[in-house]
Amino acid sequence: MFTPTHNTRIWLYTQPTDMRKSFKGLIGLVRTKLKEVPSSGQYFVFINRRKTHMKILYFESSGYCIWMKRLEQGQFNFKLSGSDKQSLDTTRLQWLIEGIDVQKFRQFKRYTHAH
Repeated sequence: MFTPTHNTRIWLYTQPTDMRKSFKGLIGLVRTKLKEVPSSGQYFVFINRRKTHMKILYFESSGYCIWMKRLEQGQFNFKLSGSDKQSLDTTRLQWLIEGIDVQKFRQFKRYTHAH
């Protein structure tokens, strides 16, 4: 299983994706639709129309990787937005993968050390 670091940029492509696409097809979507550089180390999340399949494209030091999950029951729960991409953090990505839907959450202040 892949484990993105806490500061990794993660983008969800909010339009349905044909899951027959592999490396070249997904790299093309990243370049043309998301307007990002596929080899930047960011993670790019794609979900099919029925919301039962997910692919995540990312680049490691030696090449591209695709992680895929197919649900036996249920759907990946995400809201379509007006743009083609939506930013996720690692926590929200885990919630999306695990099927956790948080309607409203509140983050309380935490101490941060001033540099």
